[in-house]
Amino acid sequence: MRALYKHHAGQGLAFDPSRHIPEPGARDVLIRVKKAGICGTDRHIWQWDDWAAGRIPVGIVTGHEFVGIIERVGSAVTQYQPGLRVSAEGHICSHTDYNARTGNAHIARDTRIIGVDRDGCFADYIVIPEENVWPVHPDIPDKVAAVLDPLGNAVHTVMAAGVSAKTVLISGVGIIGLMAVTVAKAAGASRIFCTDINPPRLELAKKLGAVEAYDASKGDDWVQDVIKQTRGEGVDVVLEMSGSPIAMGQSFQALRNGGTVAMLGLPAKPVTFDFNEHIIFKGCTVLGINGRKIFETWYQMEDLLLSGRLELDDIITHEFPIEQFDKAFQTMMSGDGIKVVLNLEN
Repeated sequence: MRALYKHHAGQGLAFDPSRHIPEPGARDVLIRVKKAGICGTDRHIWQWDDWAAGRIPVGIVTGHEFVGIIERVGSAVTQYQPGLRVSAEGHICSHTDYNARTGNAHIARDTRIIGVDRDGCFADYIVIPEENVWPVHPDIPDKVAAVLDPLGNAVHTVMAAGVSAKTVLISGVGIIGLMAVTVAKAAGASRIFCTDINPPRLELAKKLGAVEAYDASKGDDWVQDVIKQTRGEGVDVVLEMSGSPIAMGQSFQALRNGGTVAMLGLPAKPVTFDFNEHIIFKGCTVLGINGRKIFETWYQMEDLLLSGRLELDDIITHEFPIEQFDKAFQTMMSGDGIKVVLNLEN
Protein backbone atom coordinates (compact mmCIF):
# COMPACT_ATOMS: atom_id res chain seq x y z
CA MET A 1 0.00 0.00 0.00
CA ARG A 2 0.98 3.66 -0.30
CA ALA A 3 2.00 5.41 2.92
CA LEU A 4 3.62 8.56 4.28
CA TYR A 5 5.98 7.86 7.14
CA LYS A 6 8.55 9.59 9.32
CA HIS A 7 11.66 8.30 7.64
CA HIS A 8 14.34 10.02 9.73
CA ALA A 9 14.86 12.27 12.74
CA GLY A 10 14.58 15.51 10.79
CA GLN A 11 12.28 17.57 8.60
CA GLY A 12 9.83 16.09 6.14
CA LEU A 13 8.07 12.81 5.47
CA ALA A 14 8.78 10.08 2.94
CA PHE A 15 6.43 8.33 0.52
CA ASP A 16 6.51 4.53 0.37
CA PRO A 17 4.49 3.06 -2.54
CA SER A 18 4.77 -0.52 -1.28
CA ARG A 19 4.52 -0.60 2.52
CA HIS A 20 2.94 -3.73 3.96
CA ILE A 21 -0.81 -3.67 4.63
CA PRO A 22 -1.44 -3.99 8.37
CA GLU A 23 -3.19 -7.09 9.67
CA PRO A 24 -6.23 -6.56 11.93
CA GLY A 25 -6.43 -8.42 15.22
CA ALA A 26 -9.50 -10.30 16.41
CA ARG A 27 -11.25 -7.14 17.66
CA ASP A 28 -9.93 -4.75 14.98
CA VAL A 29 -11.23 -3.49 11.67
CA LEU A 30 -9.12 -2.83 8.59
CA ILE A 31 -10.20 0.43 6.95
CA ARG A 32 -9.38 1.52 3.40
CA VAL A 33 -8.71 5.25 3.71
CA LYS A 34 -10.48 7.57 1.26
CA LYS A 35 -9.41 11.02 2.52
CA ALA A 36 -7.20 12.25 5.35
CA GLY A 37 -6.82 15.71 6.86
CA ILE A 38 -3.48 17.35 7.64
CA CYS A 39 -3.38 18.65 11.22
CA GLY A 40 -1.18 21.04 13.19
CA THR A 41 0.27 17.99 14.91
CA ASP A 42 1.34 16.67 11.52
CA ARG A 43 3.07 19.99 10.90
CA HIS A 44 5.05 19.58 14.14
CA ILE A 45 6.04 16.08 13.02
CA TRP A 46 7.03 17.36 9.56
CA GLN A 47 9.14 20.16 11.04
CA TRP A 48 10.58 17.85 13.73
CA ASP A 49 10.39 20.38 16.55
CA ASP A 50 11.33 19.59 20.16
CA TRP A 51 7.93 18.05 20.89
CA ALA A 52 8.05 15.76 17.85
CA ALA A 53 11.66 14.77 18.49
CA GLY A 54 10.74 13.70 22.02
CA ARG A 55 7.52 11.88 21.12
CA ILE A 56 7.40 10.50 17.57
CA PRO A 57 9.10 7.18 16.74
CA VAL A 58 11.03 7.21 13.48
CA GLY A 59 9.40 4.88 10.96
CA ILE A 60 5.80 5.53 12.01
CA VAL A 61 3.02 6.19 9.48
CA THR A 62 1.64 9.62 10.42
CA GLY A 63 -1.84 11.18 10.21
CA HIS A 64 -4.89 10.88 12.47
CA GLU A 65 -7.86 12.46 10.65
CA PHE A 66 -9.64 10.36 8.05
CA VAL A 67 -12.70 8.81 6.48
CA GLY A 68 -12.71 5.42 4.80
CA ILE A 69 -14.48 2.14 4.07
CA ILE A 70 -14.21 -0.98 6.22
CA GLU A 71 -12.34 -3.55 4.15
CA ARG A 72 -12.13 -6.44 6.60
CA VAL A 73 -13.05 -7.19 10.22
CA GLY A 74 -11.41 -9.35 12.86
CA SER A 75 -12.91 -12.65 13.95
CA ALA A 76 -14.35 -11.22 17.19
CA VAL A 77 -15.84 -8.01 15.70
CA THR A 78 -19.62 -7.95 16.15
CA GLN A 79 -20.76 -4.38 15.39
CA TYR A 80 -19.49 -3.67 11.88
CA GLN A 81 -19.23 -5.30 8.47
CA PRO A 82 -17.11 -4.60 5.36
CA GLY A 83 -18.44 -1.84 3.12
CA LEU A 84 -19.43 0.59 5.88
CA ARG A 85 -18.14 4.19 5.57
CA VAL A 86 -16.49 5.21 8.84
CA SER A 87 -14.19 7.57 10.66
CA ALA A 88 -12.61 6.84 14.03
CA GLU A 89 -11.73 8.27 17.41
CA GLY A 90 -7.94 8.41 17.29
CA HIS A 91 -7.35 8.20 21.05
CA ILE A 92 -7.05 4.50 21.84
CA CYS A 93 -6.99 3.08 25.37
CA SER A 94 -7.64 -0.19 27.20
CA HIS A 95 -10.72 1.22 28.99
CA THR A 96 -9.46 -0.10 32.32
CA ASP A 97 -8.36 2.97 34.30
CA TYR A 98 -10.51 5.27 36.47
CA ASN A 99 -11.24 7.92 33.84
CA ALA A 100 -12.03 5.48 31.04
CA ARG A 101 -14.46 3.62 33.30
CA THR A 102 -16.22 6.80 34.48
CA GLY A 103 -17.02 8.41 31.13
CA ASN A 104 -13.73 10.23 30.51
CA ALA A 105 -11.82 7.90 28.22
CA HIS A 106 -10.42 10.93 26.37
CA ILE A 107 -8.02 11.46 29.31
CA ALA A 108 -7.24 7.82 30.08
CA ARG A 109 -3.70 7.32 31.40
CA ASP A 110 -2.79 4.69 28.80
CA THR A 111 -4.03 6.59 25.73
CA ARG A 112 -2.17 5.93 22.49
CA ILE A 113 -2.84 8.19 19.49
CA ILE A 114 -2.92 7.05 15.87
CA GLY A 115 -0.23 8.74 13.81
CA VAL A 116 1.67 9.63 16.98
CA ASP A 117 2.12 6.48 19.08
CA ARG A 118 1.02 3.89 16.48
CA ASP A 119 0.65 3.87 12.70
CA GLY A 120 -1.81 6.44 11.40
CA CYS A 121 -3.98 7.19 8.39
CA PHE A 122 -1.65 8.71 5.79
CA ALA A 123 -1.84 5.33 4.06
CA ASP A 124 -4.20 3.26 1.97
CA TYR A 125 -5.14 1.17 5.03
CA ILE A 126 -5.31 1.62 8.79
CA VAL A 127 -6.22 -0.78 11.61
CA ILE A 128 -8.56 0.55 14.31
CA PRO A 129 -10.08 -1.21 17.35
CA GLU A 130 -13.78 -1.93 16.93
CA GLU A 131 -14.76 0.31 19.86
CA ASN A 132 -13.05 3.33 18.26
CA VAL A 133 -14.92 3.14 14.95
CA TRP A 134 -17.50 5.84 14.14
CA PRO A 135 -20.01 5.14 11.31
CA VAL A 136 -20.41 8.26 9.18
CA HIS A 137 -23.92 9.46 8.39
CA PRO A 138 -24.62 9.29 4.62
CA ASP A 139 -25.52 13.00 4.50
CA ILE A 140 -22.04 14.05 5.68
CA PRO A 141 -19.67 14.45 2.69
CA ASP A 142 -16.25 12.79 2.63
CA LYS A 143 -14.27 16.03 2.88
CA VAL A 144 -16.08 16.88 6.12
CA ALA A 145 -15.96 13.34 7.47
CA ALA A 146 -12.19 13.43 6.95
CA VAL A 147 -11.82 16.27 9.48
CA LEU A 148 -14.18 15.17 12.25
CA ASP A 149 -11.19 14.91 14.59
CA PRO A 150 -10.35 18.66 14.68
CA LEU A 151 -14.01 19.62 14.39
CA GLY A 152 -14.52 17.49 17.49
CA ASN A 153 -11.85 19.50 19.32
CA ALA A 154 -13.78 22.68 18.53
CA VAL A 155 -17.12 21.14 19.53
CA HIS A 156 -15.70 19.79 22.80
CA THR A 157 -14.22 23.20 23.69
CA VAL A 158 -17.39 25.12 22.87
CA MET A 159 -19.76 22.69 24.59
CA ALA A 160 -17.64 22.38 27.72
CA ALA A 161 -17.79 26.16 28.17
CA GLY A 162 -21.58 26.39 27.77
CA VAL A 163 -21.78 29.31 25.34
CA SER A 164 -25.55 29.52 24.78
CA ALA A 165 -26.81 33.13 25.21
CA LYS A 166 -23.32 34.21 26.31
CA THR A 167 -20.68 36.57 24.95
CA VAL A 168 -17.65 34.63 23.72
CA LEU A 169 -14.06 35.56 22.93
CA ILE A 170 -12.14 33.13 20.70
CA SER A 171 -8.41 33.69 21.10
CA GLY A 172 -6.68 32.40 17.99
CA VAL A 173 -8.47 31.62 14.74
CA GLY A 174 -6.35 28.90 13.24
CA ILE A 175 -8.14 25.86 11.85
CA ILE A 176 -9.81 24.82 15.11
CA GLY A 177 -10.43 28.42 16.18
CA LEU A 178 -12.31 29.07 12.94
CA MET A 179 -14.29 25.89 13.45
CA ALA A 180 -15.08 27.11 16.97
CA VAL A 181 -16.59 30.30 15.52
CA THR A 182 -19.19 28.46 13.46
CA VAL A 183 -19.81 25.92 16.27
CA ALA A 184 -20.29 28.68 18.87
CA LYS A 185 -22.71 30.49 16.56
CA ALA A 186 -24.66 27.26 15.98
CA ALA A 187 -24.66 26.60 19.74
CA GLY A 188 -26.37 29.93 20.43
CA ALA A 189 -23.60 32.28 21.53
CA SER A 190 -25.05 35.79 21.77
CA ARG A 191 -21.98 37.59 20.38
CA ILE A 192 -18.59 36.28 19.29
CA PHE A 193 -15.35 38.25 19.39
CA CYS A 194 -12.07 36.96 17.91
CA THR A 195 -8.39 37.83 18.07
CA ASP A 196 -5.41 36.71 16.01
CA ILE A 197 -2.47 38.20 14.12
CA ASN A 198 -3.57 36.89 10.70
CA PRO A 199 -5.83 39.43 8.91
CA PRO A 200 -7.27 37.00 6.30
CA ARG A 201 -8.23 34.53 9.04
CA LEU A 202 -9.82 37.37 11.03
CA GLU A 203 -11.88 38.35 7.99
CA LEU A 204 -13.04 34.77 7.62
CA ALA A 205 -13.94 34.68 11.32
CA LYS A 206 -16.27 37.63 10.74
CA LYS A 207 -17.79 35.90 7.73
CA LEU A 208 -18.44 32.85 9.92
CA GLY A 209 -20.21 34.86 12.61
CA ALA A 210 -17.85 36.97 14.73
CA VAL A 211 -19.14 40.49 15.41
CA GLU A 212 -15.60 41.81 15.93
CA ALA A 213 -12.23 40.39 14.87
CA TYR A 214 -9.19 42.15 16.32
CA ASP A 215 -5.65 42.13 14.97
CA ALA A 216 -3.66 41.56 18.17
CA SER A 217 -0.39 42.45 16.43
CA LYS A 218 -1.49 46.09 16.61
CA GLY A 219 -1.48 46.17 20.41
CA ASP A 220 -3.85 45.33 23.24
CA ASP A 221 -6.38 48.17 22.86
CA TRP A 222 -8.86 45.53 21.74
CA VAL A 223 -9.14 44.29 25.34
CA GLN A 224 -10.74 47.53 26.47
CA ASP A 225 -12.98 47.58 23.41
CA VAL A 226 -14.30 44.10 24.25
CA ILE A 227 -14.89 45.15 27.86
CA LYS A 228 -16.68 48.29 26.68
CA GLN A 229 -18.96 46.22 24.41
CA THR A 230 -19.88 43.86 27.26
CA ARG A 231 -21.36 46.32 29.80
CA GLY A 232 -17.92 47.18 31.10
CA GLU A 233 -17.66 43.69 32.57
CA GLY A 234 -15.88 41.53 29.97
CA VAL A 235 -16.99 38.44 28.06
CA ASP A 236 -18.73 35.52 29.73
CA VAL A 237 -16.57 32.89 28.01
CA VAL A 238 -13.06 32.70 26.56
CA LEU A 239 -12.10 29.89 24.20
CA GLU A 240 -8.29 29.91 24.18
CA MET A 241 -7.10 28.33 20.94
CA SER A 242 -3.81 30.13 20.31
CA GLY A 243 -1.35 28.71 22.82
CA SER A 244 0.30 32.16 22.87
CA PRO A 245 1.33 33.33 26.36
CA ILE A 246 0.64 36.97 25.44
CA ALA A 247 -2.78 36.10 24.03
CA MET A 248 -3.61 34.08 27.14
CA GLY A 249 -2.91 37.00 29.46
CA GLN A 250 -4.91 39.41 27.32
CA SER A 251 -7.83 37.00 27.05
CA PHE A 252 -8.08 36.64 30.82
CA GLN A 253 -8.08 40.44 31.08
CA ALA A 254 -11.05 40.53 28.69
CA LEU A 255 -12.96 37.96 30.80
CA ARG A 256 -15.55 39.13 33.33
CA ASN A 257 -15.24 38.17 36.97
CA GLY A 258 -16.77 34.74 37.44
CA GLY A 259 -16.47 33.87 33.75
CA THR A 260 -15.28 30.63 32.15
CA VAL A 261 -12.14 29.90 30.14
CA ALA A 262 -11.80 26.71 28.07
CA MET A 263 -8.18 26.14 27.06
CA LEU A 264 -7.29 24.01 24.03
CA GLY A 265 -4.25 25.85 22.60
CA LEU A 266 -0.86 24.38 23.49
CA PRO A 267 2.04 26.70 24.41
CA ALA A 268 5.36 25.72 22.89
CA LYS A 269 7.05 25.89 26.31
CA PRO A 270 6.19 26.69 29.96
CA VAL A 271 4.73 30.17 30.47
CA THR A 272 4.74 32.79 33.20
CA PHE A 273 1.18 33.57 34.26
CA ASP A 274 -0.44 35.85 36.87
CA PHE A 275 -2.68 33.43 38.74
CA ASN A 276 -3.63 36.04 41.34
CA GLU A 277 -5.04 38.59 38.90
CA HIS A 278 -6.38 36.28 36.21
CA ILE A 279 -7.83 33.35 38.15
CA ILE A 280 -7.95 33.61 41.95
CA PHE A 281 -9.21 37.17 42.43
CA LYS A 282 -11.30 36.91 39.27
CA GLY A 283 -13.05 33.81 40.60
CA CYS A 284 -13.21 32.28 37.14
CA THR A 285 -13.54 28.67 36.03
CA VAL A 286 -10.70 27.27 33.91
CA LEU A 287 -11.24 24.12 31.85
CA GLY A 288 -8.45 22.10 30.28
CA ILE A 289 -9.69 20.61 27.00
CA ASN A 290 -8.08 17.52 25.49
CA GLY A 291 -9.35 15.75 22.39
CA ARG A 292 -13.01 14.80 22.18
CA LYS A 293 -15.29 13.27 24.80
CA ILE A 294 -15.77 9.66 23.72
CA PHE A 295 -18.35 9.50 22.23
CA GLU A 296 -20.48 12.39 23.48
CA THR A 297 -18.66 14.90 21.29
CA TRP A 298 -19.16 12.70 18.22
CA TYR A 299 -22.92 12.64 18.68
CA GLN A 300 -22.93 16.43 19.14
CA MET A 301 -20.85 16.86 15.97
CA GLU A 302 -23.16 14.70 13.92
CA ASP A 303 -26.26 16.55 15.11
CA LEU A 304 -24.68 19.95 14.41
CA LEU A 305 -23.60 18.88 10.92
CA LEU A 306 -27.00 17.45 10.08
CA SER A 307 -28.66 20.66 11.31
CA GLY A 308 -26.98 22.52 8.44
CA ARG A 309 -25.81 25.28 10.79
CA LEU A 310 -22.06 24.66 10.54
CA GLU A 311 -20.19 26.55 7.81
CA LEU A 312 -17.06 24.61 6.88
CA ASP A 313 -16.66 25.15 3.12
CA ASP A 314 -14.40 28.19 3.57
CA ILE A 315 -12.26 26.33 6.12
CA ILE A 316 -11.62 23.15 4.09
CA THR A 317 -9.75 24.90 1.30
CA HIS A 318 -7.54 22.40 -0.57
CA GLU A 319 -7.35 18.75 -1.59
CA PHE A 320 -4.32 16.97 -3.07
CA PRO A 321 -3.62 13.37 -4.10
CA ILE A 322 -1.35 11.69 -1.56
CA GLU A 323 1.48 11.60 -4.11
CA GLN A 324 1.51 15.44 -3.92
CA PHE A 325 1.98 15.37 -0.14
CA ASP A 326 4.90 17.81 -0.26
CA LYS A 327 2.76 20.43 -2.04
CA ALA A 328 -0.09 19.74 0.37
CA PHE A 329 2.08 20.34 3.43
CA GLN A 330 3.64 23.47 1.94
CA THR A 331 0.17 24.84 1.15
CA MET A 332 -0.85 24.35 4.76
CA MET A 333 2.37 25.62 6.35
CA SER A 334 2.59 28.70 4.10
CA GLY A 335 -0.89 29.81 5.07
CA ASP A 336 -2.12 29.66 1.48
CA GLY A 337 -4.52 26.95 2.61
CA ILE A 338 -6.43 26.52 5.84
CA LYS A 339 -7.59 22.91 6.15
CA VAL A 340 -5.82 20.72 3.61
CA VAL A 341 -7.01 17.19 2.79
CA LEU A 342 -5.10 14.32 1.17
CA ASN A 343 -7.04 12.19 -1.30
CA LEU A 344 -6.18 8.49 -1.33
CA GLU A 345 -8.91 7.33 -3.69
CA ASN A 346 -7.60 5.82 -6.92
